[in-house]
Amino acid sequence: MEKPVELDAGVRQRLSWIDLALLLLVMLLWALCFPLISTGLSMSPPLYFAALRSLVAGAGLVIPALVLRRPLPRQPHLWLGIVGVGLSYTSVGFAGMFLAGGVISPGLASVLANMQPLVAAILAFFLLGERLKRSSLLGLLLGFFGIALTALPGFGAQGIGTNFSGISYIVLGALGVAVGNILLKRLSGQVDPLMVTGWQFVLGGLPLLVLARWVEVPSSMMWNWTFAGNLLALGLGGTALPLLLWFWLLRRAELTRLNTFSFLTPIFALMISAVFFAERLQWIQIAGIVLSLYGVWRVSR
Repeated sequence: MEKPVELDAGVRQRLSWIDLALLLLVMLLWALCFPLISTGLSMSPPLYFAALRSLVAGAGLVIPALVLRRPLPRQPHLWLGIVGVGLSYTSVGFAGMFLAGGVISPGLASVLANMQPLVAAILAFFLLGERLKRSSLLGLLLGFFGIALTALPGFGAQGIGTNFSGISYIVLGALGVAVGNILLKRLSGQVDPLMVTGWQFVLGGLPLLVLARWVEVPSSMMWNWTFAGNLLALGLGGTALPLLLWFWLLRRAELTRLNTFSFLTPIFALMISAVFFAERLQWIQIAGIVLSLYGVWRVSR
C-alpha cells in the first residue's frame, strides 16, 4: 500500500505558484457549476440531473483510469472511505445543491454553499489534527462574514418560505461536502486519484438515481443537444476535472488552508451571474467580496 504523503514544513509555509494557479482554476470551474445547473434544471428534474452529473463525472474518470490500468484499491477500509466520500460529498452535497438550484438565484446559492470551509475547518481540527493559528481563524471568520454580506441582498428578493427551503437545501449540501472533504483528505496519498474521484462519483450517483426514480417523473426531462452539452460541460469540466485537481492538491497542504480558497468561488459566481443572469452587484456585496479576499489572504500567507 502506498503510504500517505507527509507534509514537510516548507509545504506548510508556502504553496507554489503552480499550486495557486490550480487552486484558482478549481474555484473558477466550481463557480461555473451553478449557472450550468440553473440552465439544466429548466430541462430536467433536480435529482435526475444531479444523478446524471455524478455518473457522467464518474465515467469521465473511471474509464481513463481503467484504460491506463491505474491500480484499484485493495484494502476494504479504502473502499469504505470511497463509499463514504460518495455518500457525503456526492449524494448529500449534490442533492442539496440541485434542489436549491431551482429555488434561489445562482449567485445566492453559490455563496451559501461556501459556508463549508468553516465547517470543514472545525471538523479538520477534531478529526485530522490540523491546528489553526489565531490569524488563520480570524481569516476564516472574515471570509465567512464576507460571504454573509454578499448573500444579504438575496434574502429580500424572494419569499421567506422560498428562502428558508432553499437555504435548508444548501446547508445540507454544504455539510455533505465538508464531511466528504475530510474523508478525501484521509484518502490522499493512499489511493490513485483517478480511481478514488471516479468511483466516488459513481457510488454517490447511484443513490441519487434511485431517489430520483422514486420521487420524480423521468418523462419530464427534455433530451436535446442543448441539455446534452450542458450535462457534459457540467459533468466533465465542472465536476470531474476540478475534483481530480482538488484531490491532488490535498496531498500538498492542509485541508483548512486549501479550503479557504473556496471563498473565491462565490466571487467568481457573482461575476458570472452578473454577466449571464443580469444580477447587479450592490455596494454591500462589493464590501463582502473585499472582506472575503482579505480573509483568504490571511490564511493563505
